[in-house]
Amino acid sequence: MLLFLVLPLQLCAQGFTRDEVKRWEKQARQVTIIRDKWGVPHIYGKSDADAVFGLLYAQCEDDFRRVEMNYIEKLGRLSEVKGDSTVYDDLLMRLVIDQQAALRDYRTAPAWLKKLLQAFADGINYFLHTHPEVKPALLTRFQPWWPLLWTDGSIGAINTAGISVNQVKNLYSGDSSLALAAKTELEEELTGSNGFAFAPSITESGNAILYINPHVTFYFRPEVHMVSEEGLNVYGAVTWGQFFVYQGFNAYCGWMHTSSAVDAADAYVEKLVTQNKQRGYLYEGKLRPLLEKKVTIRYRTPNGMASRSFRSFFTHHGPVLARRGTEYLSLRADNRMMNGLMQCWLRNKAKNFAAFKKTLDLKGNISNNTVYADTEGNIAYWHGNRIPRRDKQFDWSKPVDGTTSATEWKGMHDIRETVHIINPPNGWLQNCNSTPFTAAGAQSPKRENYPAYMAPDGENFRGVNAVRVLGESTRYDLEKVITAGYDLRLPAFEILVPAVVRAFETNNSRLDYSFLSEAVSILKAWDFRSGENVATSLAVHLGEKLQRNIGAIFRDQPGHDFVSRMHAYAASARGPELLNALGDVLEELKKKYGDWKIPWGEINRFQRITGNIEAWHDDNLASLPVGFASAAWGMLPSFVSRSFPNTKKRYGTGGNSFICAVEFGKKVRARSLLAGGQSGDPGSPHFFDQGLMYTKGQFKEVLFYKEDVLQNAARSYQPGKR
Repeated sequence: MLLFLVLPLQLCAQGFTRDEVKRWEKQARQVTIIRDKWGVPHIYGKSDADAVFGLLYAQCEDDFRRVEMNYIEKLGRLSEVKGDSTVYDDLLMRLVIDQQAALRDYRTAPAWLKKLLQAFADGINYFLHTHPEVKPALLTRFQPWWPLLWTDGSIGAINTAGISVNQVKNLYSGDSSLALAAKTELEEELTGSNGFAFAPSITESGNAILYINPHVTFYFRPEVHMVSEEGLNVYGAVTWGQFFVYQGFNAYCGWMHTSSAVDAADAYVEKLVTQNKQRGYLYEGKLRPLLEKKVTIRYRTPNGMASRSFRSFFTHHGPVLARRGTEYLSLRADNRMMNGLMQCWLRNKAKNFAAFKKTLDLKGNISNNTVYADTEGNIAYWHGNRIPRRDKQFDWSKPVDGTTSATEWKGMHDIRETVHIINPPNGWLQNCNSTPFTAAGAQSPKRENYPAYMAPDGENFRGVNAVRVLGESTRYDLEKVITAGYDLRLPAFEILVPAVVRAFETNNSRLDYSFLSEAVSILKAWDFRSGENVATSLAVHLGEKLQRNIGAIFRDQPGHDFVSRMHAYAASARGPELLNALGDVLEELKKKYGDWKIPWGEINRFQRITGNIEAWHDDNLASLPVGFASAAWGMLPSFVSRSFPNTKKRYGTGGNSFICAVEFGKKVRARSLLAGGQSGDPGSPHFFDQGLMYTKGQFKEVLFYKEDVLQNAARSYQPGKR
């Protein structure tokens, strides 16, 4: 009797019941996790739900902190961990994502989806039960409806139609002095992704090939493999906490997502008024009542938890997020929807081109483009997926009038109406977060055939580089595809550097720039390929020095991208401006490093010394030289780096993450590379075992078939077993 009383009390302290634990233990016996020599988890389950259970358990083994933090953020609860500095981030998340709607979707979800969602929560909760030494920062029990808080796989992404958290703070704090800090063109170009597809007509084997190259914050995605007896066999990358492969392939087809500028959300200018003590907004000449909601944000303080409550307002368009003078801006956006989650899972199991296209009809992929290839030899590209139909007389790049029905969305465009390319005659496709109107070179769609809101994306230097690179070769195989993806040319400097050289050689000002002679000679002799050399160091620092000047070109003329601005700046910049900037670079490098002739590889480093999400770096600890540069300058294998308050050297923070080249023949062949390593634990052999390979672009063989997995198995076990 005493034992009966003690055991339930212990279980209640853990938050899990005895029946739950028994259920998890039963499901764990239906799952096998095989870790290969790189630590990649290959999860085998009897059912799809078993594979999901094992996947989330394995993810928590590798980095529970990142799994947890992604859901803390999506729940709008960051402040409970980080304090009041993130209160308005949480408020924005709570306003644009309806948690009650997510819970309702869970309750009405198809049975098959409910099973997967339950397996998601069970896999994480079983990990917490079997690893009491792991102390969550906040979330001690995961709920099955949480994945319904987002829609298309981008856990951290929400669409706010350009409304910033600063503007939300401005409105809801009442502090009108807060300024909106606009991003520079360079900042916009630092992140992104590359996707290439190659048709059988230009490959050595006669099979289609896909190149998967997302650019994200380092360690944002691990590499996984899921298999079940219900027909699931999918390999690729997941964002921590996802229960499906986000970018990857199965035995029949593969997909790569690039971030899109497609206009999928709109800000509305609302006229808020008070009549007869009733606060409302004008619509079609009549007063409509504002919906009010109280939002309470809890936040951590040195003395414990505190809270702050906000009266938030909604029109029929959505939450009121910002104030612009006497006007108010509301947001219409689909930042969560069940169709998006269903689409993410169903494409994992697509077995042919028709099945994959059918998943697109769900229109749940809001923030992404898709590059595709398959075993049938098809290659394809879709620019966006869920695109509202609108009246073309309005400029949808700006907030529109919210008082009239003329600006209402008129349903969603059919996928056949969106910008897309299927099997172009040239045999290749590319997208680098760039315009779709160069995605297939000369075989690309024409801009004039589509409404402006459907493809507002401009060109960038990665797009310029990709079009050139893919047009230079034929008879592609996996090695040639990887080489193309690692092209080191920086086309931005093919424009900027000659302008600097001309300014030096034609200088007729009274200023003496002879001290720049050696630096100009180095730049003039450079082949514009990024490397660990002095020329790359000079060029990158010069570009960063001039970025604001370049961004100021056409500032008041929308529609100009960074490429057009660079061309215009290089053609119009005065010689002294360019040469003074180069002189400043030399002086700053000399002051910081003792000599301006410092190779880029000595400055630009790859270092992983902690498993903390907010990484820190140390010049006195080991790091690796990296000859890559950021995507802003056209670098295909992007490497974004910066210095930290306690460092002189620059350390990588994002860029290439999971990279994979896949050939779709009778048997799939693939090679992959992961930034750093699979595990977030500094004590794991897989914490940084791919670090050196990453800096050199050396890929590993992907183990897709079970016989290959077993031959290279380092450990095989069931969840719950140590």
